[in-house]
Amino acid sequence: MAASSAVLPVAPYLEQRASWPSTGRHILAHYDDESVVVYQAYNAAIADWAVAHQRFGGPWSFSRMSWIKPNFLWMMYRCGWATKVDQERVLAVRVARVGFDAVLGGALESSFQPDVHGPDRAAWLERGRSTEVRMQWDPDHAPDGSKEERRAIQLGLRGETLRRFATEWTREIIDITPFVVEQREHRGEGTRHKLLTPVERVYVPPDEALQQHLRLTTTLEQPVLAGLDETRGEAPHQ
Repeated sequence: MAASSAVLPVAPYLEQRASWPSTGRHILAHYDDESVVVYQAYNAAIADWAVAHQRFGGPWSFSRMSWIKPNFLWMMYRCGWATKVDQERVLAVRVARVGFDAVLGGALESSFQPDVHGPDRAAWLERGRSTEVRMQWDPDHAPDGSKEERRAIQLGLRGETLRRFATEWTREIIDITPFVVEQREHRGEGTRHKLLTPVERVYVPPDEALQQHLRLTTTLEQPVLAGLDETRGEAPHQ
């Protein structure tokens, strides 16, 4: 399948930040009615194969847990704005929304929470051996890498769930590395007013049971920021 010519809408970071929750557990993501964008960073060999084939395979491993992040700035923190070894290429992966919700529904938190998992730590450990999705709520990060009070989600996939993500649920793979390289020059305080990031808003699954399972702070869908539903700029891709 040929690579799509579609790009991600972007908007000024400072404008978006003013609308985002400052605390709590929230899924910030770029999404529409049919899909959710998640981010991954790889070396050139994996990224080139994925973009060319519009799915994962080739040098990419199906046997290792693979982590996805719906939050652009959390991905930038993790990959050092595409400067870390084997994370020099950043991919925006558009995933079917039904698949993303399935991943969320199968997720088990990586840290034991007695108030969530009950008092039996051994039972939680046993479940962890068989679960195909691990979930972590980590501190979100500002463009310069400093921690935010808000928590961001990342999801580790393996087994059949990973296979479905790689070959069935993935709708599009965009190499946004040139955009990342361009924008990392504006991550500092001095030029942050110039920083553009993909348009993100709070994502809330429609299923209330799933909201509770994830321990989301947000329980109602957030409106799109005024003016951000129109593309301010475009993240270039290869």
